Amino acid sequence: MRRTVPAIAALSLTAALLVPVPALAVPANDDLREVMLVGNNWEGTADVIESTEPYSKIGRIDMIPDEDERLHEIYSDPVKLGYYLGVRHTAGEGNDQLVDDLYSTPDGRSVVASRPSFADVVSIDVVTNEVNWRFPVAGHRADHMAVSPDGERVAVSASTGNTVHVLDIRTGEELGSFPTGDKPHENVFTDGGRYIWNMAIGDVFTPTDHPSLDFTKGDRKITIADTETHEVVREIDMRERLDAIGLEDFSDSVRPVSFTPDESTLYFQVSFFNGFLEYDVDSDRITRVKELPKNPETDENRTTWVNDSRHHGMSMSPDGSKLCIAGTVDDYATTVDTETLEEGPLVFAGKPYWATVNGDGTQCVLSESERDSVSMIDFESGRKVASVPVGDHPQRIRVGHVPEAWTGPTS
Repeated sequence: MRRTVPAIAALSLTAALLVPVPALAVPANDDLREVMLVGNNWEGTADVIESTEPYSKIGRIDMIPDEDERLHEIYSDPVKLGYYLGVRHTAGEGNDQLVDDLYSTPDGRSVVASRPSFADVVSIDVVTNEVNWRFPVAGHRADHMAVSPDGERVAVSASTGNTVHVLDIRTGEELGSFPTGDKPHENVFTDGGRYIWNMAIGDVFTPTDHPSLDFTKGDRKITIADTETHEVVREIDMRERLDAIGLEDFSDSVRPVSFTPDESTLYFQVSFFNGFLEYDVDSDRITRVKELPKNPETDENRTTWVNDSRHHGMSMSPDGSKLCIAGTVDDYATTVDTETLEEGPLVFAGKPYWATVNGDGTQCVLSESERDSVSMIDFESGRKVASVPVGDHPQRIRVGHVPEAWTGPTS
C-alpha cells in the first residue's frame, strides 16, 4: 500500500485526528529472539521475520505512528514542504521514503529507523508502538545508518546536511558529529567501533550522467572519523586511485561496501558500474576490478537508472570467501568468490536494492524492491533457496532482536 496525502488535507491535520494503533502483545519475559528487520521504505513499516530458515513472519511494526504530526509540521513550513516533495519525486520515485535504515536496541524493546521524508531518526517501542525519542537531522533528509559493535551507538547520514550524527541508541542523545562530502550515504564502524567510515555519493539526482560531466556530481569521498573524539582522521578520494589505474571514465561515487573480516580489504560499488572494485587499505590502492554481466534488456541510457545506481547492494559471507552482489538495474543477484573473482549463477531478482547476511551466516538476504519480497541466496551453491513477501519497496534489512514472546500485527 502506498500512502499519499493531498496538500489540502494535510494542511488541516491536527492532533485530534491521530488514529490509534492496535495494541501489540506484551512479552512474557526479557529473553531475546534473533530476527531480521525489513524496512519497507514506501510503506513506513518494518516486517519482522525469523533470521534463519524457514523465515516465518513474526509481526509488523508501524514505523510512522506520528505520521499525521510530521505531515502537519511539514505542510506548515514552505521550506520543509519543498524538500519533502523533492525527496518524493527524486529518490522516492514518486513515493514518500519512510523507512530507509533500521536497527533494534540492545534490549530488543525498540527499533530505531532513519526516515528520509521526515528528515529524522526515530525510536519506536515494539510493545506499545509509541515514539520513544525523535532526532531531527541536519538538513532535510536522513539516509543510511550503522550501529556500533556493542549496539549502543547509531550513526546516521544527514544527506543534505553533509553530516554524520552519532547518537545514543537508547536515548537519542547526540554524542557527536562530523562533516562529510556531498550526500553522505553508507556508514561502517571499524576497528571494534573505534572508527566510522562514511561514503559520500554526491549528487545522484542530476541528469548530468555522462562521464565527461562527472565533475558536476559534487565532493565525493570517504571520510574516516574517530568515534571517541568525532574528529576526521582521514579522507580518501577514489578519483585519484581510479585515475592511477586508467579508470578515468569511472565514477568515484562509492556506494555500498564490504570489508573482509580482518578489515584489510574493502570491496566497493560505484555509480553506473555493473560490478565492483577491490581496495587494499594498507597500500591505499585499488588492486582488482570485477565487471559483472549486463542484462541485455537493461536500458543503457544512464539517466534512467534510479539514483545513478547500476549495482547497489553487497554483503560478504562471515568467512570472507564470498561476496553477494545486488545487480539493481540488471535485475539479478550473484555470489562472487573473493579469491578468484569468479561469479556464481545469475539469480533473477526484481530490482534488488540491498544485500545482507542471515542469522547463521549461510545465506545472503536480498531485498527485491520491485517484487515486495526478500529472497535468500545460499553462499555455497549461489542458488535462491527462499523468498518471503514483505511490504511496499523493501530496502535495508538488518539482523536484530525482539523480546522472545513478542508478536505483532502481520499485515
